[in-house]
Amino acid sequence: MTPTVETPLPAAPLLHVRDLRVDFAGPRGAAVPAVRDVDLTLRRGETLGIVGESGSGKSVTALAVLGLLPGTASVHGSVELDGKELIGLPGRELAAVRGRRVAMVFQDPLSAFTPVYRIGDQIVEALRIHQRLDRAAARARAAELLDLVGIPAPGRALDSFPHEFSGGMRQRAMIAMAIANDPDILLADEPTTALDVTIQAQVLDVLRTAQRETGAALVLVSHDLGVIAGMADRVAVMYAGRVVETAGVDELFAAPRHPYTLGLIGAVPRLDARGGPLVPIPGTPAPMAELPAGCPFAVRCPLAEDRCRTAEPGLDGPDDHLAACVRAGELAERRPAPAEVYPVPVVPGVAGGAAGGAACAADGSGAAAGAGAAAGAGAVPGPRVAAGAGASAGAASADREGRSPVLSVTGLTKTFPLLKGTVFKRRVGEVYAVDGVELDIRQGETLGLVGESGSGKSTTLFELLRLAAPESGRIELLGRDTAGLSRADAHRLRAELQIVFQDPMASLDPRMPVGDIIAEPLRAQHAAREEIARRVPELLHQVGLDPAHAVRYPHQFSGGQRQRISIARALAVRPKLLVLDEPVSALDVSIQAGVLNLLQSLKAELGLSYLFVSHDLSVIRHLADRVSVMYLGRTVEQGEVSAVFDRPRHPYTRALLSAVPLPDPPAERARTRILLPGDPPSPTERRTGCPFRTRCPVYAGLDAGARGRCEAEAPPLTGPAPGVDHQAACHYPE
Repeated sequence: MTPTVETPLPAAPLLHVRDLRVDFAGPRGAAVPAVRDVDLTLRRGETLGIVGESGSGKSVTALAVLGLLPGTASVHGSVELDGKELIGLPGRELAAVRGRRVAMVFQDPLSAFTPVYRIGDQIVEALRIHQRLDRAAARARAAELLDLVGIPAPGRALDSFPHEFSGGMRQRAMIAMAIANDPDILLADEPTTALDVTIQAQVLDVLRTAQRETGAALVLVSHDLGVIAGMADRVAVMYAGRVVETAGVDELFAAPRHPYTLGLIGAVPRLDARGGPLVPIPGTPAPMAELPAGCPFAVRCPLAEDRCRTAEPGLDGPDDHLAACVRAGELAERRPAPAEVYPVPVVPGVAGGAAGGAACAADGSGAAAGAGAAAGAGAVPGPRVAAGAGASAGAASADREGRSPVLSVTGLTKTFPLLKGTVFKRRVGEVYAVDGVELDIRQGETLGLVGESGSGKSTTLFELLRLAAPESGRIELLGRDTAGLSRADAHRLRAELQIVFQDPMASLDPRMPVGDIIAEPLRAQHAAREEIARRVPELLHQVGLDPAHAVRYPHQFSGGQRQRISIARALAVRPKLLVLDEPVSALDVSIQAGVLNLLQSLKAELGLSYLFVSHDLSVIRHLADRVSVMYLGRTVEQGEVSAVFDRPRHPYTRALLSAVPLPDPPAERARTRILLPGDPPSPTERRTGCPFRTRCPVYAGLDAGARGRCEAEAPPLTGPAPGVDHQAACHYPE
């Protein structure tokens, strides 16, 4: 007789959230929903990822679990931790849960730490609140925790203040404090958003270590689908304050059943793909106070039907894959690519895309022009993109010598005095911010400039924009040496070089209508009044905005629209070179896709050259023709994007690329990470030899004789063979 094998029952949920609703008091006393009818479950040791655009309710959901919302919030529903209801729990009992059973890792550790107390004192306090430890034992445990999360010299680090730590070290210290009492659940709210990709990889590795050591379940809130793909077991996608899809991570990425999830995946530039336009989701989310009847996503959904606008679909589906969409079954069966659902029309030039964008922008809600309009806003002409961006990497190697040079930088250096004292300052040293930068941009080319924070990217840009003699080295713009420019020459040449900043709200004057903002560069170049009146509507149309909105002010536009206004202002004087300083880093992934498509389209139409600065290597892979990698003020590798990204020769570039997450769970899990130890050395010390050797995995594996060369001799930029456009500053390159 065959014995009966009983299937073990799934473990009871550690955290069970049911019908969670959070409302905030509106300006006129009316309740404005932030979270609506959210159901979540979390089991021991599991990682749940929560994704969605800004304002979708991700962070509010996490904060509601711990009761950390402000007094203006009204929380309803149920949050059970091991069967114990947390909503409505008295403050003293809820305080006993925080830190002991459930701990939180906040997005900005500098704000989360108290700046006037030492790191060690704050961790000790967290320990002694929940455990019976004397101060000496608590301090010893705090040092063990800092050591566990990879902070060097933990005994000394305990006596440091938060501002003395780098961003990555502060986040690791925050994780150490969160796991101090072995919590059952860790809530991590965008823990890597403001970090460099290498530091992000370190922090994610620390989170895995913390989860392994404590056995805690993890709720990871992130807008980065690559991070979610590599970390999560299950994913909940939020839109308009509610969960619209939830499934296992592999199933959700392989076969999304909600058009919104499909759009998010299609809008992400990938490190392992190149060419062609991204697929932005049309429009923007409707304000939570003005949610339409029926499905809130219907106004942006290309698959919407009449029934979608009458009743909001519930979260339903088989096989533990739930979606709030009436066409979820059809999507599950068809498994379409994002471009099949969100088509990007092929148009003969920028005008087609801009017209579609103007229709979208003209909608009062900013959301409901349909798929065609929003796709038009970021439309990239097929043949032109192939010639200008998608295929230009290959074309660059063939004909780049025949293109006229736009920018040439050789041996650029810049130092700043290091001062000490408050009233009477004295010079005690120098900061070597830029210490040997090489750049070369030809007509119609995009050069991506990448590197960690502090590598000298921004200082390099400021030196270029000054249009003056550099401290050392040479800068040539359109064949003119900036060292020999008169004041009048510099003023005339400045029209050929324009910049788009990272934060459009900070760079646009809030007191001026956008028409005057766009006209400002033209007035600075003494353009005629008639030309200004003609150019402003033309520029707004060109970047996909309605010319009639020239009378509006910056705060009346969305973040993506404000960045389009910044681009229009930069294009006003018809520059040859556009400097783009992290232009999409502050935007949601769908808005980012539209802006990147617009940049590709403008480049193809106007023959522009771009110097594109970004910490996101996936964006560089998608947009750039060539890339220059900086480390500690120096260029360490440069060449065609395909050559540098597919066959990196410098160990620093290999580490950067290995740290970039892919929005593909199987591929992400199969990758090998190169985790660089610590942070870059201080730029106040000029080191002999290779500046990367203190973090270099190649140097660590060399014998004493080979190491001597790295210690004594700074490596020059050299190629693998004469005439090959791929150089690396390494004595032992791949």
